Parts: sequence; structure tokens; C-alpha cells
Amino acid sequence: MIRKITTSALLSFSVGCAFSAFLSPGDALAQAMSPMRGEIQSFTDSFALKVYPANPYEQRIRIEVKVYDQDFRPVAAIVSPDVFTLGGRFARPVTVIVPFEGQKVRKVRVCTEAIPFPGKNNTTTIKAQVCGKFIGERVG
Repeated sequence: MIRKITTSALLSFSVGCAFSAFLSPGDALAQAMSPMRGEIQSFTDSFALKVYPANPYEQRIRIEVKVYDQDFRPVAAIVSPDVFTLGGRFARPVTVIVPFEGQKVRKVRVCTEAIPFPGKNNTTTIKAQVCGKFIGERVG
């Protein structure tokens, strides 16, 4: 079930999730992003959300944040920052602004794509992608 989340509640929840991932001993390491779901209400022509990509690995990785519609077609959203390097065992906030494009309700997927740096033998390991589902509703 998707709950309606205010901006301040979303921020508090996101920060808590981002850091709780690092406090859980014994969990398998995997690409992470929080929150993974949300419903945002907006009075403007766009809606904003904040996600926290996390790097559970020891080494730094390159992160790209992309926005897709519900059928994984690219969306012209503003993502800041959209590409960055994330240190080992670290998370950082990313702001995403999605236009409604005339729709009353907009369903999008915000995806964090991690591309590890090449190893000593100049090969790159697997590219990981984690996506969260978000629903924006224009009110008023």
C-alpha cells in the first residue's frame, strides 16, 4: 500500500532509511536507494522528490540517476546531481523534479544505476540498477 507522504516526512524517512542500511550487520551487499515508493501531491506543474542512492561496497562507484515512465521510457526530468562518484559505504541525496506534462497523475520510476570503476586488469564488473516507483498527483 502506498501512503501519502509530505515533503518533510519523505526527507526524514529517506535519511533514516539511508543510514539504517549501513547499521544492519550480516546483510548481503547490494545496490541500494531509499525510499523505494512514494506518493507526492503538488500544486504546481511539476512535483519534486528526494532519493538517497547508497553504495554498500568498500570501493567507490560511479552513480547515474535516471527517470523513466511506468513503461521504462525516459522522462524529461531534472535530476540534481544526475551523475556523480559515491564513496564506499556512503549515501547522498539526489533531488528529482518531474513535470506533469498536462497529466493529473504521473507515475514514474527513479532508477539508480551503479557502474563500478575498472579493476586492476581494466575490466568492469556488472552494472547494477535499482528503481523506485513514485506517483505524483496534481491537486488544485
